[in-house]
Amino acid sequence: MTIITNDACTGYARPGHPERPQRIIGTMERLRLQTEIGVAWAAPAAVREEQLLRAHLPEMLARLAGPQDFDDDTPFFEHIAEHARAAVGGALEALNQARAGQNAFSLMRPPGHHARRDKSTGFCYLNNVAVAVLEARAAGVGRVAVFDFDVHHGNGTEDILANQPGVECFSVHQHPGYPNTGAENHGRNCFNYPVGPGTPRLMYRAKFAHALDDLRAFRPDLIAVSAGFDAYVRDPLADGSLLAEDYYWLGQALRALATPLFSVLEGGYSKDLPELILAYLRGLDGK
Repeated sequence: MTIITNDACTGYARPGHPERPQRIIGTMERLRLQTEIGVAWAAPAAVREEQLLRAHLPEMLARLAGPQDFDDDTPFFEHIAEHARAAVGGALEALNQARAGQNAFSLMRPPGHHARRDKSTGFCYLNNVAVAVLEARAAGVGRVAVFDFDVHHGNGTEDILANQPGVECFSVHQHPGYPNTGAENHGRNCFNYPVGPGTPRLMYRAKFAHALDDLRAFRPDLIAVSAGFDAYVRDPLADGSLLAEDYYWLGQALRALATPLFSVLEGGYSKDLPELILAYLRGLDGK
């Protein structure tokens, strides 16, 4: 298992904001101490402007220079443009690893799946997964699936990838709930599987299984996973019911698809995040 990260992504914070450096620091510590899976560490790839411009408008990229906050949840930080580009680089390196036959997880911040083509929002500044998916398509990958299991709908990914040839998106998320989208399918290729707040965990798993059955029918050559861990029962930002064993099960289910894939960290704000990520990686690794 290759983990893509860098220390710089822990170098910005706003007091009281749930998207905090400890999400990365604690997970890095846990992965270094565990002996259940073999871990190799890698740095994010370099990011070219043309890769970003496939997903985002030039005006949005310019807006990252600040200095105003982007919305109430998405503050401006000094050097946030560099941090956001590095997170995109994490997704691109995870893509590179997957295409080379390796399991890969981008353990970077900021997350990305709420960033739309024209706006940074919802803790997200650039859409890491969308940039990587469009890079894969440009590099000749025939069919790319996005599987988003964050508790919040990946509205930004949907905005960017709707009706993109060779791409299908599958999002399982809580609804109603932020960002109040994803109640229905969108375009020709974005399929949404909403679950109500407090849905029992086995019913939640059944929704995952339904989405994965539909994804399998697409017969993708590559899967990009938006890995959010905030449907966890003790996450402070949602009303989920999942346990660590459910994320292990989800990793196993994705492994069983026998398709190259890479995963990119999205949400997950509980103190147990390192254990949830490790459970997921163990499932992916077959351990």
